[in-house]
Amino acid sequence: MSLKDNIEELRKTAFAELSKIVSSADITTFRNRFFAKRGELALLTSQLPSLSDKEKREYGSLLSRLREELTSAFESRSEEITLEELNEKLAHEKLDITLPGRGNSIGAKNPFYIIRDEIADIFLKMGYEVKEGPEVESDLYNFERLNIPKDHPARDMQDSLYINENLLLRSQTSNIQARVMEEKAGKPFKIICPGKTYRRDDDDATHSHQFAQIEGLVVDKGINMAHLKATLEVFAKAMFGEKREVRFRPSFFPFTEPSVEVDVSCGNCGGKGCSMCKNGYIEILGAGMVHPNVLKINGYDPEVYSGFAFGIGIERVAMLRYGIDDIRRFYTNDVRFLEQFKKKVS
Repeated sequence: MSLKDNIEELRKTAFAELSKIVSSADITTFRNRFFAKRGELALLTSQLPSLSDKEKREYGSLLSRLREELTSAFESRSEEITLEELNEKLAHEKLDITLPGRGNSIGAKNPFYIIRDEIADIFLKMGYEVKEGPEVESDLYNFERLNIPKDHPARDMQDSLYINENLLLRSQTSNIQARVMEEKAGKPFKIICPGKTYRRDDDDATHSHQFAQIEGLVVDKGINMAHLKATLEVFAKAMFGEKREVRFRPSFFPFTEPSVEVDVSCGNCGGKGCSMCKNGYIEILGAGMVHPNVLKINGYDPEVYSGFAFGIGIERVAMLRYGIDDIRRFYTNDVRFLEQFKKKVS
């Protein structure tokens, strides 16, 4: 079969295929088959260099005419298909302006984060730095550098979640305090350490295996219990109201000495005693003066430096602030619960 016959055969085939195009996919298939660099038109064109000059002029002219005719017909059919598909899409996506409008729903900030940010803001205004650390921690930083060696009876007070013999999910954010003391290398500082903590516990209305703390630590020369009490009074009044009073009760923590439980006067009864508080006060956090052993272990001379530490449960404060009855509500993503806090987002 001569090249001329091949050109005529291609013309018949191409126009026959063109008449079968009914979609955008067909357009792509046709373009790739006939117009691509290795398409059928290109294959015939590649045979021209082997012909005589006379044949080149004759067959080249035939190929050019075929390309022009096929291109024009193809573009015309492509426009038709594109318009047909657009009209079909518009018919299905027609906007019915008689339908009622749909408003956008604005989300609400979880009260957990409202309280976390408020607590952090209170201490930032007092000159504290915010420090964070790993949630998977070594036994060294989680316990030993906090004056809790492996045989210490205080270990029995915490049922920790161990990954292996030396790694665990941190049971308090005090691990950050140990790391910062190491980082500061004997220099004074004021920090707060927010974050998640984990302990083996049966989840109920007031307990969770996962909860969050903001711990604070101040180390400097001449720090005493009066500084701690003044600091916590500023916090309590900023968080719960100017009329609230703070009360210290003796307690025990292995990393502080002396240690105290800190109560705030009940906002429901004004400290007189009611069904909510029983005796006029509600416990909100634990605190104390940094144990000399903790200072020594972490590179501070307890004869020169002293400090205080405190630990605030974020969920605890949020439950008291907003009257939330179940700690699990913070984690269930119930939109009905979150809706209540829209106005509390600044």
